Formats: sequence, structure tokens, C-alpha cells
Amino acid sequence: MTKHAKLALVVALVALAALPWFGGSYTLRLGTTACLYAILAVSWNVIGGMAGYPSFATAAFFGLGAYTGGVLLAKGAPLAIAIAAAGAMAFATAMLLGWVLLRLRGHYFAIASLAVAEVLRELTNSATDLTGGGMGLNIPLDLGSGGSIEYEATFFFLAMWALLLACVLVVLVVERSRLGFGLACIRQNEPAADMIGVNATLYKALAFALSGVFVAMAGTLYAGWVHYIEPPDVYDILLAVKPIVMVLLGGLGSTVGAVIGAFAFLGIEEFVWRNWLQVHSGVLGFLIVVLLLFLPHGMISIGARLRRAPRSNGAGAGDDAPTGAVAAPAPLRGAAREGGHG
Repeated sequence: MTKHAKLALVVALVALAALPWFGGSYTLRLGTTACLYAILAVSWNVIGGMAGYPSFATAAFFGLGAYTGGVLLAKGAPLAIAIAAAGAMAFATAMLLGWVLLRLRGHYFAIASLAVAEVLRELTNSATDLTGGGMGLNIPLDLGSGGSIEYEATFFFLAMWALLLACVLVVLVVERSRLGFGLACIRQNEPAADMIGVNATLYKALAFALSGVFVAMAGTLYAGWVHYIEPPDVYDILLAVKPIVMVLLGGLGSTVGAVIGAFAFLGIEEFVWRNWLQVHSGVLGFLIVVLLLFLPHGMISIGARLRRAPRSNGAGAGDDAPTGAVAAPAPLRGAAREGGHG
């Protein structure tokens, strides 16, 4: 990660942490959602950007975490215990599933990962005594604040922000580790990675598990935040699609890009909801497609484009340099993403 990228990430997280001192309940709600979206995007980036496997299992992990933690909270367990249990459940489940599903590749893996959420949804619906089934699950969480809406909004915002910070730090450490190097090799050429001694099956399973742990923890926080969950809500297919769009919008292969893409997506989503409520889905989709067309390497590539612009203009004014000689390297440089989704 470059110095500019590190600075941008630090500034974004610090600015976000200052929201309780400058905003009301609505601003805190947006901030909490922004942190949630960023957790989903950064987590997906581990398996989708670093390992190159198009996973649609985010909704499965989110729902699993929401119901694992939600059931514990409903039975009176402390929030910290519920969050830890959801993370452990997601890690164990993802390791088991990853060991099997990650033997598939491409669209076969994508379809199989998408089916996981549907299987978990049906299991949740059938476990009526434990989860409430289709009737949903009420989560009466008492934070000891006397029922203050402002206190509760601040608490869940700071909790979600802290979880985002932990998620980002863990992923940045992974990028610089042996696991990160192995995932980069798998993304580039998996057969070659096997030949140089990378345990591809283990590394992919670990990446899949890491992509689910923080998502499940965020699911528990979400369950406590809204006090009521139901299968169609927490296993929503959009929870599998949105993180992919956020990462592509910010920049595939970059942790900073994932965070920026999540914040930008939320901003666009809110703008569309406010102005085109009746046709918000179509307008949102149109704007995202336009942005992806004009920024194929994500918003993280804007800085590189601006730095190249003066050199390109100067070279174009030269006498002898052929047009193609200057233009040819640009797409190659644009395609070079920040090291390992970070």
C-alpha cells in the first residue's frame, strides 16, 4: 500500500469516528451503515480480490452471524460473547464449506457459494423453536442506557466502527503475510502456485473463512441494532451482490478501494433513494454501470490517472514521439492495482 493510500484510509476512518460529535441519530445511522458496508466489502475482497474467487456467500455469513448471535442475545448472553460466538461459528462453517466448494472454479464456485445462503435460509426457517422460523426473532437487548435512542445509536455506531477497524487491520496484516503472498500466487496462476509449494486448498479455505468471520460479527451487531431479524432480511441476495459492486467501484485488489467503494456506494444509494424513490433500483443500477464503465479499475485509480495526465500532455506535444508510444503504457499502468486489494 502506498503512502497516499495509507493516508487516505487513516483520514477516512478518523473522520468517520468523529461522527458522534457532529451528527444526530440520522447521521449516526448512516455512519453505522457505512461501517457495515465497508466490512462486507473488505471481507469479500479477501476471497474475491486477493484469491480471485467470485464468492456470493456474503449473505450466508451475514445471516449465520445474525442468527447465531441473535439467538444468544435473545437468551440473555452478553453482546461480546454473542459476537465472538458468531465469528467462531462462521470461521468453522467457512473452513468446512471452503474445503469442499473451493475445489470448484469460476462460475461453478459462484453458483455453489450462492446456494449456501438459500440452504441456511431453509434451515433457519425450519428451526422454528430456536430461530422463530418465518415469524422472525425478537432481540430485546438492554444496554443499560435507560432506553435513550441517542445513546443506543452512538453505541452501535462505535461498535461497528471498531469492528471495521479490526477488519481492516487484520486484512492488511494478511496482505503482508505468507498467506497473502500465497493468495496472490493463486490468483495469478493456481497450478503454478501448487508447483512452488503453496497449499492452495488450505490457503483458499483460510481466505474463505476470513471473508466470513467479520461479516458474521457484523451480522450479530446488526441483529442487536435493529432488535428484530427474519430470514428474508439477513439472507437477502443483495447482501451477496452489493459487496462485489462496492469493491469494483472502489478498485478490485485494494483494501483502500474497498472502503472507498463502500462509502461511495452508500452515498449514491442515499442520493437515489431521496430523489427517485419509485425507480430507485433502476437509477442506482444505471449510475453504478456508468461509473464502472468510466472507471474500470475503480475510484482508487483516479489518483494514478491524474498523475499521468501532465506527462501524457507533455509527450503529446513532442515532435518525434509516435502517438502509440505514449498511449500504450497507460492501460498497463492503470491495470496495476495496489498490492493485493490493499
